[in-house]
Amino acid sequence: MTKKIAVLGAGSWGSTLASILIENGHDVTLYTNVVEQAAELNEKHTNEQYMPGFKYSEKLRATTDLEEALTDTDAILFVVPTKVTRLVAKQVKEVLAKLKQRPMVIHASKGLEIGTHKRISEIIHEELTDRYCSSIVVLSGPSHAEEVARHDITLITAASEEEKAAEQVQDMFTNNYLRIYTNNDVVGVETGAAFKNVIAIGAGILHGLGYGDDAKAALMTRGLAEVARLGMAYGASPLTFMGLSGVGDLIVTCTSVHSRNWRCGDQLGQGKPLDEVIEDMGMVIEGINTAKAAYDLSREEHIEMPITEAIYNVLYNKADIKEEIGSLMTRDSKSEVIGKRK
Repeated sequence: MTKKIAVLGAGSWGSTLASILIENGHDVTLYTNVVEQAAELNEKHTNEQYMPGFKYSEKLRATTDLEEALTDTDAILFVVPTKVTRLVAKQVKEVLAKLKQRPMVIHASKGLEIGTHKRISEIIHEELTDRYCSSIVVLSGPSHAEEVARHDITLITAASEEEKAAEQVQDMFTNNYLRIYTNNDVVGVETGAAFKNVIAIGAGILHGLGYGDDAKAALMTRGLAEVARLGMAYGASPLTFMGLSGVGDLIVTCTSVHSRNWRCGDQLGQGKPLDEVIEDMGMVIEGINTAKAAYDLSREEHIEMPITEAIYNVLYNKADIKEEIGSLMTRDSKSEVIGKRK
């Protein structure tokens, strides 16, 4: 059944997801607050800043008018940077109150709110409440817009506490190159999605320093253990971290040149100052803010996260990268498995 869907955010992932929905036969309006970007999408059917060389369907409509995008919509897909999610949710609430609508909300962003350390679904629910939102579904997993846009095989997860809502999103997006699985562990899916960006910065650092595959595999494996420990402290299922939004997303983000977080770390490993890395990237590097959130939460919950702490020290305390690696390698020896049977 054709759905009317508003996609909020016309970056690489937002515009790619909008393109998929159109391919799948849905009626899509893509919202951006940049007039020039909307004009380019409508007139040239391109988005050169974010997806150079990619041509969008002429059926894709872009607008800078949020009310136009939301009118009579069945679902709203948030694909905006974490730092502006609350602001956009407030704007959406004002429009929905005027329109007297209560659509499903989907989000495909990855990160935690600065200061509150809240997950994106928590932010959206706080602002929209049940009055303006029928359900919330998280769309997450190992996916790069550049590869999905060229129809590479991709598998991701639709997570919601409401099974039927997750299944609806599954139906909206599934096609012959994109396969969606459902999950009811929203905490685990969002935790894995956010914190893998921190480990990806570390993987990039190792590459920039010239370390090989052994070091990268070690970082990813022990990094995943840290992510899982933190997620489980907030009620996540350990099995989720073995799935697409856990180890799957970690692998792709820690090994791909498409990953902004990996590229950030790679440049840091080569000796480039963080300020220059951020300026040159031109897009949000979610792992930088998430590293602080992860560090703060590990302290609050008394969870051992040495890799996260080392990356935090490099980003925020200008610690020497090689000294941090040395400290990690000379920690007290211990069993790999917590609670190991005797």
